Amino acid sequence: MPRHDAILFDFDGVLIDTEPLHCACWAEVLAPYGVRLTWDEYGKRYVGMDDREMLRIIAEAHPPLDWDALWAQYPAKNELFRLKIKHPAFPPALPDLLENLHKQYKLAVVSTSARMEIEPPLEACNLRRYFGVLVGGGDVERRKPAPDPYLRAAHLLGARDPLVVEDSPHGIASGRAAGFAVLEVKSAADMPGLLLTYLSG
Repeated sequence: MPRHDAILFDFDGVLIDTEPLHCACWAEVLAPYGVRLTWDEYGKRYVGMDDREMLRIIAEAHPPLDWDALWAQYPAKNELFRLKIKHPAFPPALPDLLENLHKQYKLAVVSTSARMEIEPPLEACNLRRYFGVLVGGGDVERRKPAPDPYLRAAHLLGARDPLVVEDSPHGIASGRAAGFAVLEVKSAADMPGLLLTYLSG
């Protein structure tokens, strides 16, 4: 019998590496405000962080900008992301991995990103059907690193002993705070091999 009854995947950095694209979209919409957002800064400070918190930090670092002015660009950023991710580049090994896993485990995606950023790429590549539950940033009151996203996913799946697969400090903290086992991965490309090794161990 499998030691876990479900696998809860983060999205960005675990199923697909879209964080650079998120960064590029934010950089584009924030540039008119004098904000120069680089991938180096984004990767080190903001990956896995809720967008609201990221913009609060950026606003504080660029007075007299305020949070409301930056948050007003959120719809523009989402639309830009939607246009640029029409042809998502999931790792080649992912479809076969999910095809095999969903026969033994309940599967969910648990992300800080909005559902509108998660579901279309999965549907475009016929991967949505493998996941019984999607939990996006707007589906819980407290986002990662709070345990709420992973607790909600486990509750919706009826899972008692899920495995969390994460790449960011906020996500890892969230999974552990929920009391679940966490597999840390470095990239979406590495995830399938690392997960199979873990499950066979």
